[in-house]
Amino acid sequence: MLTRPLQLLHKHRPTLLNPSIRLSSTAVLDSTTEEINHAMSKAASAFPIFSSASTGQVSTLLHNIAQEIEALGDELIDTAVSESSLPEPRIRGETARTTGQLRAFAALVEQGSWVDARLDVGGGTGRDIRRMLRPLGPAVVFGASNFPLAFSVAGGDTAAALAAKCPVVHKAHPAHPRTCELVSGAIKRAVSSSGLPEGTFSMVQGASPRVGQELVAHPHTKVGGFTGSLHAGRALFDIANARPNPIPFYAEMGSVNPVVVLPGALGSKWEQIAAGLAGSVTLGAGQFCTNPGLVFTAPGTGCAKDATMVSKFITEVARHVDNIPPSAMLTEHIHQEYIKNIDRMAIGVTKDIQIKTKRKRGSDSGGIVLHVSGAVFLKHAQELQEEVFGPSTLIVEFENQEQLNQGLVQLKGQLTATIWGNRDDFQQPSFSTVLQLVTERVGRVLFNGFPTGVEVCSAMVHGGPYPASSIDETSVGTEAIRRFTRPVCYQDCPDSLLPIELQDANAHGIFRKVNNEYTTEGVLVEEFTKKTVV
Repeated sequence: MLTRPLQLLHKHRPTLLNPSIRLSSTAVLDSTTEEINHAMSKAASAFPIFSSASTGQVSTLLHNIAQEIEALGDELIDTAVSESSLPEPRIRGETARTTGQLRAFAALVEQGSWVDARLDVGGGTGRDIRRMLRPLGPAVVFGASNFPLAFSVAGGDTAAALAAKCPVVHKAHPAHPRTCELVSGAIKRAVSSSGLPEGTFSMVQGASPRVGQELVAHPHTKVGGFTGSLHAGRALFDIANARPNPIPFYAEMGSVNPVVVLPGALGSKWEQIAAGLAGSVTLGAGQFCTNPGLVFTAPGTGCAKDATMVSKFITEVARHVDNIPPSAMLTEHIHQEYIKNIDRMAIGVTKDIQIKTKRKRGSDSGGIVLHVSGAVFLKHAQELQEEVFGPSTLIVEFENQEQLNQGLVQLKGQLTATIWGNRDDFQQPSFSTVLQLVTERVGRVLFNGFPTGVEVCSAMVHGGPYPASSIDETSVGTEAIRRFTRPVCYQDCPDSLLPIELQDANAHGIFRKVNNEYTTEGVLVEEFTKKTVV
């Protein structure tokens, strides 16, 4: 067990559930290599037991975690608010999202069809080949700074990994260590009450890159999940691939989430779009990975009237942003990085960028609207689409459809892209090119809306081509479970030795693909070389 004593960071929080968390007067102290090895060894020892757990036991675990988190009540809310500077309603909403995710994965596990069971049995050759998804093994999960609950200790990655029967070692984010400790205690109590081994879940702390690097490089680690910056995510991804036995490392590394405003929508909805865009850009002080940090506009005909409309739209966006009071950012470091990145955009890359809001650079954490011509954007496209983590957006004014398409071609991989248009826009022959270019570069395409706000459901894709993600998979929604699994095929295996999902009887009544047809029925062995669906 970890026994190093606690040094308090905040005097008004004199106790913690686990005294092993080690804080100095200013920062979290890093877990030692010995502590990391201990956590990973426990996870490795737990894997054979946890991976053989029943569907009911795994579902119970996820339900119990949700209940334990809810039982923390106001202590969790108050702690998360004090550590993150996020308002109480946001934290309460995020708590509900966290427990909702856990229960959604519990329902997925209970239903069971997610294992993608396939049986090719019988026929003239007497074949018996069956496959399904199986857990990879101990998972290392990194918490995010901007979601102290929903993308943290019991967040989507942890829920998905546990649902897949992978033990989890969580790397707590140093921005909210006490919130992490409270949730960690809740998970450990749920593990115990569910009758599962202690190593099913562990947590380590630390601000040094060394902690994360050792976790990813550890020989017991079989898969990793990360949400954060491109710099940190890519460094960990490279470690995962440089190991003697490379492992999948799923890193969600940010995005500028371009919004494309087509001419028809600009002419008929410019006020609505401007107000909505301002709200989306500044929501949560712009600290969402789906923050719309880039806007593409182009006049329909290139006439003076259309150009005036673009100018009016930009002015209206800036007016709305100026009227939205600034919100505190998650940490002072993030605030300073926001100021630095605005300076980089407005001064360092090119002096042709205009600031359209009245707020001065660096005066506070308020919103900033930037404007640049399409020609300048195309010269500096790579630098100008680097993520600015904070409430800012760059509006690019292209001269015509051809130049807009050139801008779309320059886009890196993104989490989302939004298209604003009306019926006339969508019926234009040129629109098919816009949609194709956008779709090739993003994980989620929105129409006439804004990307902030990601629903947890089976159809959601929160991921995208590199650099939005290191591997193009979703980290939100129940399909995220597949990241922690691999397909395993069983050939001519005795029925009693097969996983229950692949056995003849189909005791759980899940959907399976049997001889290329989906069914919930079992299979009946009529003779050694022939099987038919019951």
